Amino acid sequence: MLQFNTDRERRLWGWTLAVVVAIYSTLGVAPSIAVVLRHRERVTVAFVLALLLVVAMVAAHGLEVRPGGIQIAVAFGITAVYSLAFLRMAIAEERGHLVEYGVLAVLILAALEERRGSGSHLPPPALLAVPAATALGLLDEGIQLLLPNRVFDWRDVGFNAVAAAMATAATLAL
Repeated sequence: MLQFNTDRERRLWGWTLAVVVAIYSTLGVAPSIAVVLRHRERVTVAFVLALLLVVAMVAAHGLEVRPGGIQIAVAFGITAVYSLAFLRMAIAEERGHLVEYGVLAVLILAALEERRGSGSHLPPPALLAVPAATALGLLDEGIQLLLPNRVFDWRDVGFNAVAAAMATAATLAL
C-alpha cells in the first residue's frame, strides 16, 4: 500500500496520476481532435490558451509569494522561452508535449519536494522528476506502437524530455 507523508503529497500524486490518465486516454482520439481543430483553424488558438493557462498558474504562484524584481524578470524570461518554443515548432501537435510533460514534471517535482521536505531521504527531486516524466513519455510512445493510427517516434520522446527539463528548470529558477 502506498504511504504518503502528508495530505499535500497525496493530493500532488493524485493530480499527477490524473494528468497521466488524461494524456494516455487521449492517445486514440488525439489525431481526430487535431484534424477537427486544424479544419476549424483552432490549433493555434488552443495552444495559445494552453500557454496562457501556464502563465496564469505562474502568475498565481507569483502573487502568493510576492516576487521581487529578479523573480519577475526570470518569469518574463521563462515566458519568452516558452513562447519562442511554441512559435518555432513546425507541427502544432508537437507543442502539446511542452504543456503535457511540463505540467507532469512540475507535479512530480512538487510531490517529491513535499516528500523530501517531510523527512524522507531522497536525492534532489529535480534529478528524479525529469527522468520520471521522460519515462512516462517513453511509455506514451510505447503505447502508440499498439494503436493502428499512431506511431512510435523517438523525436517525441525527446520533446517529452525537453519539456520536462524546461519546466523543472523554470520551476527551480523561480
